[in-house]
Amino acid sequence: MEIKPTEYKLRNCLTGREFEDTGWLLSDPEDSKPAMVRAIYGKKKIEIKDDSYGIYKFADWLPVQRILKGSCAPYTYKSKALAEKLGLSNLYVTFSGYWPDKKVSMNTCSFKETEAYSVCARLPKDNKRILVVASAGNTARAFARVCSDNDIPLVIAIPEENMKAMWFENPLKECVKVICSPCGSDYFDAIALANKLAGDENFLEEGGAKNVARRDGMGTTVLSAAQVIGKIPDAYFQAVGSGTGTIAAYEANLRLMDDGSYGSHIMKLIPSQNIPFTPMYDAWQADSRSLPPFDEDAERRKALQIKATVLSNRKPPYSVPGGLYDALKASNGSFKAATNDELTVACRMFEELEGIDIYSAAGVAVVSLEKALKNGEISRDTVVMLNVTGGGEKLFKKHFNYVNSRPDLIMSPEEDAVKVISAVRKLFE
Repeated sequence: MEIKPTEYKLRNCLTGREFEDTGWLLSDPEDSKPAMVRAIYGKKKIEIKDDSYGIYKFADWLPVQRILKGSCAPYTYKSKALAEKLGLSNLYVTFSGYWPDKKVSMNTCSFKETEAYSVCARLPKDNKRILVVASAGNTARAFARVCSDNDIPLVIAIPEENMKAMWFENPLKECVKVICSPCGSDYFDAIALANKLAGDENFLEEGGAKNVARRDGMGTTVLSAAQVIGKIPDAYFQAVGSGTGTIAAYEANLRLMDDGSYGSHIMKLIPSQNIPFTPMYDAWQADSRSLPPFDEDAERRKALQIKATVLSNRKPPYSVPGGLYDALKASNGSFKAATNDELTVACRMFEELEGIDIYSAAGVAVVSLEKALKNGEISRDTVVMLNVTGGGEKLFKKHFNYVNSRPDLIMSPEEDAVKVISAVRKLFE
């Protein structure tokens, strides 16, 4: 199965300048001011392919060069049990994970697969550089699995504390290496470690939120919902660590408006964070584009206290033009927060009512939905999209044997870049 490379240009979200993607651009090469760039696709009306294409059924709006094997699109359905419990008449769940009864088989159980299959398919077939990805857990597992299955060289940087997230149905191939910041470190430390490789010609920075392929891969959740509902949802709920998924949802919304077949409105974005780690929530409550000043050690301690450990980015794309702040303002959005106890109750309720286990981050989103309904931000008849960003791990581990990966290297993010580069290069010799 093959597709033609997607036609698209890039647009600077600050200046509006459009330019060609000359190869893995993460910013506007002619403007040094910080700003997101957005993909502008040649096809304004999307032609959605059948499910055999996996995530590439949405390839018209993915910046991809090819199809990789093993992908699965997000699955959207209209909730009955949870909707009745909450008192909602139009609750749609977009589920990314492992749930064979719904014919959704993301074997890493996370919507991070949507990112990995899009980003890695943006790479040209003749790419010789080693992709570098930093992660708090689920992204690492998704990229490792996709790259291992498709023989793409990859370095994953992850906090050693989060290695419990590195489980797989099969052992990783030699093309994938895992490096860790030591115990007691967090996601930002893993990012700092990955950044040490950025100056070497053998490595290719994936780019995180700046990579249009990552955002547009995540945006397929909204495309899935719009396809099933027949229109753009009225409100969108998702838990966030970086906010990239919610930015992606907004961008997908804009494309659907341009398409003209799904409505002309912007859905209300309602992201959420896990107390006590709430830098974006705090900034939004203060109506501030800037994140509040913080003490790094204090924020690291907070990040280690939250149950939804993947929601722990200390430097998210919140303030940058085209980032989360702008998306929330444009959508008349709001921000919610949930405690560990609240999300635990929500996860249990979802599993009992809907019949599948979900991750703690998705539980945070369920709590935010309950709170928004209670305070009148949405009504009983609001067409709601609940983005369940991961689930089915308990079911997957019942169905399959699995192996836990181990670090290939543990290094301090404060280590000299030359030493880090040398040590990582040797892993591929």
